[in-house]
Amino acid sequence: MRRRLLGTLVLLAGLAGAGTAGAVECRQASHDGNRYTLCEADATRETLRLFRTDAEGTPYGHFAPLEAALAAQGERLLFAMNGGMYHEDRAPVGHYIEDGQEEMRVIPGPGPGNFGLLPNGIFCIEANRARVIETRDYLADRPDCRHATQSGPMLVIGGELHPRFLPDSSSRYIRNGVGTSADGQRVVFAISENPVTFHEFGRLFRDGLGLPDALFLDGNVSRLFDRAGGRADLGRRMGPILAVTAPAE
Repeated sequence: MRRRLLGTLVLLAGLAGAGTAGAVECRQASHDGNRYTLCEADATRETLRLFRTDAEGTPYGHFAPLEAALAAQGERLLFAMNGGMYHEDRAPVGHYIEDGQEEMRVIPGPGPGNFGLLPNGIFCIEANRARVIETRDYLADRPDCRHATQSGPMLVIGGELHPRFLPDSSSRYIRNGVGTSADGQRVVFAISENPVTFHEFGRLFRDGLGLPDALFLDGNVSRLFDRAGGRADLGRRMGPILAVTAPAE
C-alpha cells in the first residue's frame, strides 16, 4: 500500500495547479520516473466522439483534416488522440461503432500482437458516461454505445494489472491509452513522453490515477491534439480518432 500511495503523490505533484476553465484539461505529470501528458474529460459534460472517415469515405488520417471538417460544420476540435489499432487501409482491427453505426464486429478471441493479448477491451461512449469494458463483459452485457473502439491489451481490469505484464520487461515504447472511473464520469487519456513498459503504463492508471479500468490504444503511432495547449502531433496516418468537440464560438 505504501508503494501505491507514493506513486499517487508523485503524480499529483505533476498535476498541481490544474484549472477547471477548459472542457478538457491536459497537464504534464510524472509517475515512477516516467513522464506523461494526461488529458481529463468529464463524460457528463463533454462531447466525446470517434471519427474515422469523411463524408466521402476517405480516412482523415491526421488531426488537421478532421479539424477542418469540423470547422466547416460549426464545431471545434478541442482534444484528439489516435483511437485504436487499424489495418493498412485505416480500417479498425476490432469492434468499431461511430454515431450508433457498427462498422466492425467484436473480435473475441486471442491473436498475434498486442491486440490479441487477452484480455483486451472496448472503450464505450454512452449517453453521459464512457467506460472501458473487458471484451467478454461487453459481449455479455451489450451496452448501448453511441461510439466504441476495441483495442488491447487491457491495462487495468477491475483494479488489477493485466496478468501477462512483467515488472522487469525490457519492451519500451511511446504508448497511449484511456482509463475510466467506475461510474463512467471521469475519463483520462494518457500518452507517455518517454518509452514505457506495459507494466509501468498500467501502474500509471491504477496507482497514479486510481482508475479501476484502463485500455491500451496503441504504441509507436501515439499522437495527441490539445487545442488549449497548442499541441498537434504529426506522424504516421491514423485510423480511428478519439475526440472531444464543442460548438464554435
